[in-house]
Amino acid sequence: MREYPDAIMMFAAGFGTRMKHLTQNQPKPMVPVAGRPLIDHALDLAQAVSPARIVANLHYLPDQLDTHLRAQGVKTITETPDILDTGGGLRNALPLLGAGPVFTMNSDAIWAGPNPLTMIREAWAPARMDALLMTVPLENTLGHGGTGDFTRAADGRLQRGPGEVYGGVQIIKTDLLADIEAKAFSLNLLWDMMLARGTLFGLPYSGRWCDVGHPGGIPLAESLLAGADV
Repeated sequence: MREYPDAIMMFAAGFGTRMKHLTQNQPKPMVPVAGRPLIDHALDLAQAVSPARIVANLHYLPDQLDTHLRAQGVKTITETPDILDTGGGLRNALPLLGAGPVFTMNSDAIWAGPNPLTMIREAWAPARMDALLMTVPLENTLGHGGTGDFTRAADGRLQRGPGEVYGGVQIIKTDLLADIEAKAFSLNLLWDMMLARGTLFGLPYSGRWCDVGHPGGIPLAESLLAGADV
């Protein structure tokens, strides 16, 4: 079994309810940001690390997204009849992703700075990590109203609590998925298992990050992409 990831799981199945009217007739990953579908900004980062395969899960209004992604060489898997959430979606896609650790990536954020996939690949230490999350210090976030998801110790180990935001990019081992009985579940359940083992780690992002899960994030992201000081 490989110890370093060569596949990327891109989460694209959500309903995009926070986007309100913008997702009435299109899935959230197809919402335009700076003249391009939101998911294409994530694909730029994914393709830059030359993975063996990129897999995306679909559910809400899947046809237009399926056509768009397949044209770019992305393998798709449609969750039906029910959406499986992030953990269930990852497990459902394992036959396409293969064994061993994988990158996972949310498709509703804009990154300005180093490629986060490159950063976590260089910091990945499979002998002591079950997952390495790209976290973002609050001062580097845009469009995010929370107080953070994790605190990070000096050695990089994470604990729940206010501090740094999970940016939506990680490397994660998938073997513990077999121990979860639920069909649909969040990756938070898997992270809790890793927290108990002391094997959940974080790496702080040195650039800027914008949450584009809601309409107000779009102009912020476009300003960030244009190089404006936002």
